[in-house]
Amino acid sequence: MILSEVRHAISEQKICVLIPTYNNAKTLRRVIDGVLVYTESIIIVNDGSTDATSDILAGYTGVKTIHLPANKGKGNALKTGFRAAQAAGYDYAITIDSDGQHYPDDIPVFVEALLEEGGDVLLIGNRNMAQDGIPKKSSFGNRFSNFWFWFETGIRLEDTQSGYRLYPLHKIPKKYFTPKFEFEIEIIVRSAWKHIPVKNVPVKVLYDPAERVSHFRPFKDFTRISILNTILVTIALVYIIPRRFIHNFRKKSFKRFIKEDVLESDGSNRIKAFSVALGVFVGLCPLWGFHTLLVISLSVLFKLNKVLAFMASNVSLPPFIPFIIAASLFLGAPFVQGDSSILNHELNFELVKNHLLQYVIGSFILAAILSAVSGVVTFVLLNRISPDAEEPFNNSHPVE
Repeated sequence: MILSEVRHAISEQKICVLIPTYNNAKTLRRVIDGVLVYTESIIIVNDGSTDATSDILAGYTGVKTIHLPANKGKGNALKTGFRAAQAAGYDYAITIDSDGQHYPDDIPVFVEALLEEGGDVLLIGNRNMAQDGIPKKSSFGNRFSNFWFWFETGIRLEDTQSGYRLYPLHKIPKKYFTPKFEFEIEIIVRSAWKHIPVKNVPVKVLYDPAERVSHFRPFKDFTRISILNTILVTIALVYIIPRRFIHNFRKKSFKRFIKEDVLESDGSNRIKAFSVALGVFVGLCPLWGFHTLLVISLSVLFKLNKVLAFMASNVSLPPFIPFIIAASLFLGAPFVQGDSSILNHELNFELVKNHLLQYVIGSFILAAILSAVSGVVTFVLLNRISPDAEEPFNNSHPVE
């Protein structure tokens, strides 16, 4: 895109550029001047700077500047900028750091990507952290963040830590829980949970130790990020992943489910068989109330077929419960010196309550037996219906 087209698109799409800054007087002027080439729609949030930042900003009378009395963190500065941008009527905000690592001449990359998407999208600059000159700690931190973002959302990105982004202001969450560096993780995860597409676009990056001032505190901020990821992972496992899975499952007819998720789903017949075996095992275990959460979480962890595992975990449907109770009590009797004649009594939950240990032991034994049987039977049947080039079911290769 030529410069005039970029400037026109920024105006038409109601895009502003948001610059949060804290004690980056060395590079701030260069960043602002670079952005002014493309637009005058700029919002600068001075997050309580104590250097020459205020004096520099005084020279830009045509730029909206917000001065915060004290430094409260990048997340708080961004939230302040987002509110100001929405109040001013903008639909999108491109955020660029003021430490000089981002090149303003990459603004057209975001604008063009937004136009190509044709709708609301959250774009993150991909800095290519594998290139020469990138500090190893930054590269490691980015890989760490990428993994947890994938685990929490199912979306694979190459760079989740870049502050060079485009946000759809009217789609991102309204309230947040974090005020500092970890905010940039929270907002992309929670935006993805709201079904906003989150994608990378290629950008350049400059790490100049002579100019760049980083306010990242390795121990404190990494601890805060770790705590945030722990909370997000818990929410993902308990609510987001099961909700997404059940929603997708309900949209399909049984015939379509068999065709797409059993016969034509990703994964070998061996992996499908392991998925069924896992579902049966979890479904028969005495883990009342946690079957769905556990089976989907384990399927994600071991990269199995979540749909098949979930379906198989419903083996303990009400019509089968009396048989499951009876078999569990019978199998558990020898291990607790129980009496197998207990099966002559009425099979109900009161009987289970009075012989709980016997039932628990027996149910794990039953789960293991039927899990193995269902896995073998599934593998044999799938190989007859849709054979693949897998090695035998009992091979020693790990599940991938």
